[in-house]
Amino acid sequence: MSRLLTVHAFAKINLTLDVGPRRADGFHELRTLLQSIALRDRLTMTPRRGPFVIASRAPGLPADRSNLVYRAAERLWRALGRAGDPRDAHVKLEKAIPVAAGLGGGSADAAAALWGLNALWRGGLDTPRLSELAAELGSDVPFFLLGGTALGTSRGDELYPTEEIRPLGIVLIKPSFGVTSADAYRWLDEDRAEGISGPATGDHLDVGWPTGPIRLRNDLQAPVARRHPLIAEMLEAIRRAGAAGASMTGSGSTIFGVFPWPVPRAALRRLQRPDWLVLVTRTISRREAVRRSRVINF
Repeated sequence: MSRLLTVHAFAKINLTLDVGPRRADGFHELRTLLQSIALRDRLTMTPRRGPFVIASRAPGLPADRSNLVYRAAERLWRALGRAGDPRDAHVKLEKAIPVAAGLGGGSADAAAALWGLNALWRGGLDTPRLSELAAELGSDVPFFLLGGTALGTSRGDELYPTEEIRPLGIVLIKPSFGVTSADAYRWLDEDRAEGISGPATGDHLDVGWPTGPIRLRNDLQAPVARRHPLIAEMLEAIRRAGAAGASMTGSGSTIFGVFPWPVPRAALRRLQRPDWLVLVTRTISRREAVRRSRVINF
């Protein structure tokens, strides 16, 4: 029987995202507190002779080199010293993480592909080497090999695992539009050049750390909300529904609210809108993210 690998790719939220000036390499200096959540994509990998194939029913999802899973396969294939294009693997990608949402879905899929294909192709690369390949694919891809709660610095790819936060319920609201990272950072640079600044404070949130509450903050939130006022409307709605704190994640367009777990049903009833995708999930620990992400079947 063919060996079958199922790899789960968990999404993330940015509890904090402080954006510094643009660096010489074109990236911004970042300081961000990343948190894994239980919302996940699933990649099913099967050895199959012939060209590398990505199959997905997700509308509009590319299956060529523009897909981060394909690019991860290319990087890994070359790192294993193999010539030509990647081959001999079929990847079925089932999407649950919305795209262009600030939840890291594409990056999570890329990290899952690196881990899974390394096992499928019997590559034998260790986690530090996989993390190096992950950083070549995107600033936040290495986080998805780590999971849990972590501080990211530099481009966000220098990671420092922190004490885990206590379990929290997370409600996500994704509007009908998406926001690209390129647009969000460009809008921030434009606003700063014009002397327009965002709010200096954010919601304080008790996450169970001995050092006390953290302050939810995202420097991209104000410039994105300035172009898309619905962001502010969603944040207000989720706070009225009882969230202990709320913020935009990543470059948007998704916002998240923090609730007890399980999330009260009354809160969800107050958030139903025809053009809002409302998802309920929870935070997960580093151990759970690793344990639940990698399942090998024979």
